[in-house]
Amino acid sequence: MAIRHVLAACAVFTLSSAMGAFEPVQNPLSDDYKLACPDYASYSKHRHGPYSEGRLRLPYQRPAPTCRTFHSDTVEKVITDVTERMLDPDLARIFENAFPNTLDTTVRWHVDSTKKKSEDGRWEGPQSFIVTGDINAEWLRDSTNQLAGYQALAKKDKKLANLIHGAINTQAEFVIAAPYCNAFQPPPLSGLAPTPSGQGDSVQPMYQMDEVFECKYELDSLAAFLALGNEFYEHTGSTAFVTPRWERALETLLLVLDAQMRPTFDTDKGSFVGNEYTFQRRTNTGTETLSLAGLGNPLNGGTGLIRSAFRPSDDATILGFLVPANAMMSVELKRLGAVLKAANKLKFAADVLDRADRLEKAVWEHGVVEHKKYGRVFAYEVDGYGSQIMMDDANLPSLLALPVMGFVGRDDPVYKNTRRMVLSKAGNPYFLTGDDFKGIGGPHIGLQHAWPMAVLVQAMTSEDDDEITRCVQMVRNASILGLVHESINVDINRDYTRSWFAWANSVFSMTILDLAKRKPHLIFGSGAKPYVVE
Repeated sequence: MAIRHVLAACAVFTLSSAMGAFEPVQNPLSDDYKLACPDYASYSKHRHGPYSEGRLRLPYQRPAPTCRTFHSDTVEKVITDVTERMLDPDLARIFENAFPNTLDTTVRWHVDSTKKKSEDGRWEGPQSFIVTGDINAEWLRDSTNQLAGYQALAKKDKKLANLIHGAINTQAEFVIAAPYCNAFQPPPLSGLAPTPSGQGDSVQPMYQMDEVFECKYELDSLAAFLALGNEFYEHTGSTAFVTPRWERALETLLLVLDAQMRPTFDTDKGSFVGNEYTFQRRTNTGTETLSLAGLGNPLNGGTGLIRSAFRPSDDATILGFLVPANAMMSVELKRLGAVLKAANKLKFAADVLDRADRLEKAVWEHGVVEHKKYGRVFAYEVDGYGSQIMMDDANLPSLLALPVMGFVGRDDPVYKNTRRMVLSKAGNPYFLTGDDFKGIGGPHIGLQHAWPMAVLVQAMTSEDDDEITRCVQMVRNASILGLVHESINVDINRDYTRSWFAWANSVFSMTILDLAKRKPHLIFGSGAKPYVVE
């Protein structure tokens, strides 16, 4: 077939051929067609028609069907159901682009089952490798969040269920191989080449560079691994992923939790005991490495909290007891208890439920402090010695997102105080305001860029119609490419980072689906009935 004909057939669309070999799951392409699929990292930086009929005339950014990395009829139906009812054509266009973005562009490898048989069961069953977007690596946290919007559809969509089941299996292998690491290379069976990160990090425990993209120990990454399976069970009732390999991953995870509860100094003798994990990077950016020869600042014993060396932003913690991550882990351990009971792993279930209870109490005991202006609030980080970091970061889990993750209700008085604090310039140094945009940012991008992700979480944790509308419209106005970006310059909303960031698109989609269920009148019009994805 002449290449010009191939280009004509695929003219609109996208996949990142520059980021590794592409093997679509549906609609198999000839080699010519694969070459014709543009690099989505480049394609997403430009506006493409047809344009929305709204004031912003937002572009259509989906790949051509033949270039998409996964297809789900059920997802397509949700897109149609929601967008046909939405009053704002610009918001509808962003949802149309954003909700399928993970399926369209980030399923780098998926198999419904592998024929591989090994003595220990490695890489058996369905497998899925989900990249974060413009970086050809899988973050445990990002991929879990990217798939979250599809979990409710898995019960009636077997192909989608198998994709998520495969993601659980693949994450389990990652956790077994390198439980302290946050981002991973393509699995060996995928045939995709690893992408060197080029960081030259010095990390203990050591890891295989062809398996790991980056090895920042983040407690929320391990919580995300649990969340992926917990969500799958809650929506499908299936415990098929509870295999010997998954159990080994869980055992490995629990060993990490035990190790990271130990203090820096022996509580009886006062002698230095160090830490199993250390991380050092040669960098001129302080948030990219840990102090004190890679250990991080000292942590006290007896708190019951679990250390996290890095935040969900991949920035280093200042005080290692990261409160949102501990809260998330307590929630996921509690949810895990139901999974293990259903799988008849009763001893295992009792252990994780006990851990969940103790960790939840530790968060309330050591993570809640008295603020002179806002009263009793959650701190962002503590050290067990009485020191605390009072702020919030845009990345999830965050203090703002505590109700979204299920740790507290929106009406909890401590949370309400905390929410007022983190959404004010006086209470949160990373609440950034400008002429075009305002919201929570963080040190990862700098002091002028707030994150749409945090603004969307603000909408999801609000009951106030005006606040919700302001948040959603602000993100809409900053999404000039029809996709949701990582961060926005608060003074110039056309200045953004990352045109292709699947996690942010997933949070936008979850926000619209939350409003469709909880406050349908805001997006569908007065008197509209709720729309529930199930």
